[in-house]
Amino acid sequence: MGETSDFRRWDELIPDALGVIFTNLSLQERVTVIPRVCKSWAKAVTGPYCWQEIDIKEWSNRCQPDQLDRMIEMLITRSCGSLRKLCVSGLQTERIFTFIAENACSLQTLRLPRSSMSDSIVEQIAGRLSMISFLDVSYCIKIGASALEIIGKNCKLLEGLCRNMHPLDTAGKPLQDDEAYAIASTMPKLKHLEMAYHLISTSGVLQILSNCPKLEFLDQRGCWGVTLDNLFVKQKFPKLKVLGPFVLDTYESDGWDDFSDISDSSEFLAWDFVDGGVGEYYVDDSDSYDGMWDEGGRLDELHFRFYEEIEDAGMYWPPSP
Repeated sequence: MGETSDFRRWDELIPDALGVIFTNLSLQERVTVIPRVCKSWAKAVTGPYCWQEIDIKEWSNRCQPDQLDRMIEMLITRSCGSLRKLCVSGLQTERIFTFIAENACSLQTLRLPRSSMSDSIVEQIAGRLSMISFLDVSYCIKIGASALEIIGKNCKLLEGLCRNMHPLDTAGKPLQDDEAYAIASTMPKLKHLEMAYHLISTSGVLQILSNCPKLEFLDQRGCWGVTLDNLFVKQKFPKLKVLGPFVLDTYESDGWDDFSDISDSSEFLAWDFVDGGVGEYYVDDSDSYDGMWDEGGRLDELHFRFYEEIEDAGMYWPPSP
């Protein structure tokens, strides 16, 4: 037998197999390193198996809206309808929300914190989000109870909801239970609910507990209008874990392990990539590499730069009064 018969060349693996392997790499490596190795790897990294889960939440906090939209469109297009998880922050335009919804047939986890979606946009796209089981619309100040009601009526599989608010957006405002009632009346399968610094009252929380019998976790830190009797909660809802309303330390969203694991922040180091022509998958001279990120429209030499993780003031909460 030949000298290399006992070894399988990596560049001979089928693209789907390579794509599955590449999912274990960071976003940075998939975008900038893998395409430079060889033609077969460059082709594989454009396939859907690399982009079934897209998490650019940290980077999206630090880029311009037009850059963010083009990045999202590029990566979702690569998923070819197989996208299961999308985590991105600060989306601004109606067009990008519509684009996400149009490609959401397999989407199960959707995190869109700090986005500028409105009730009317939610009404337009909610019908396409029927497979969603975990949704994060924290700090989305342009939506309200009507949007949550629409979401609940269309997302019948919803088991996790994050609807945290920033304390500066709610400080000094009167209690309002309309969102709590919307959740209670349309989301009976909820197991995980985060409503930190929300303007809900004890009545609103009790309404949720009464209508969401599967609830296992409730975050009500900073909800100063809520006064639940601990003994009552333990007796009435023995499987429920409640956090708050008192805040002991900085708020860290522990997410929900089954749905909301996030990428290692170490992948968001300073790096960049630049768009090239159609089919320019591989260039032997790395110094002359000009990329292969073209999906029916050039990125016009768009320059993306990822930064070291910095403190996000919006995620640090004031102590209890």
